[in-house]
Amino acid sequence: MNIGCHLSIANGFYKAGLQILELGGNTFQFFTRNPRGGKAKAIDEKDIKKLIELMNEYSFGKLFAHGSYTMNLCSNKEEIRTYARDLLIDDIKRVSVIPKALYVFHPGSHVKQGADVGITYIIDALNEAIDHDNTVEICLEGMSGKGTEIGRTFEELSRIIEGVTHNERLGVCIDTCHLYSAGYDIVNDLDGVLNEFDRIIGLGRLKAVHLNDSKMPFASNKDRHEKIGEGTLGLEALINIVNHPKLKHLSFNLETPNELEGYKKEILLLKQNYIG
Repeated sequence: MNIGCHLSIANGFYKAGLQILELGGNTFQFFTRNPRGGKAKAIDEKDIKKLIELMNEYSFGKLFAHGSYTMNLCSNKEEIRTYARDLLIDDIKRVSVIPKALYVFHPGSHVKQGADVGITYIIDALNEAIDHDNTVEICLEGMSGKGTEIGRTFEELSRIIEGVTHNERLGVCIDTCHLYSAGYDIVNDLDGVLNEFDRIIGLGRLKAVHLNDSKMPFASNKDRHEKIGEGTLGLEALINIVNHPKLKHLSFNLETPNELEGYKKEILLLKQNYIG
């Protein structure tokens, strides 16, 4: 099972790798820079080399490199869109030197311009950022649908992917909390949701899973994560997800409201209920 959680890389990637092993996992998520934006810390090549050795020794799953929350590619302000595009280009370049790392980002919010306008802006930015030499798997994160978020439906995600010229390595990261809040009933009809994803996007595009319970009810369009088994999805539904034959090969990373000890307990709980 490839399971982990979000970790700080303040002390380097190798230390984060050691930390996830201590927590019982074999993958982790990290921010490419401060989640509120700003300049990214220079990557230490020696640190990355040590991480690669550690990942090879312990058979790590794919890591998740998460883009800044403030990166809005479809803002109604040109300077914000330009800033976001520049962050996207820089992030993709940085992630290319990190082994087995997926780049995950929120598509953005159209700020009352309408979804069509927002999707066009996102496509334009991705076409500027991705060329035929791209080696990074880039994942649009499915969203809960709060406010004017783009990516609340499979159709919106599909339109973005299809609009990008070099989309060979462009895929989707699903978040269990977001999916449920967006109105996809993964508790009572997981197979139906996956079949719909396959029909609209294609399961080959599904690259990663954020595994979170939810504080909010079904179809609430609210993004409030909860600890595993303590929310409206419940433990049984989340165990069904990690064991589903169409999902179990993916990397799962927790973003639950926890300290490290809480993550350790959740990772153990999920591993105990995983059918290999």
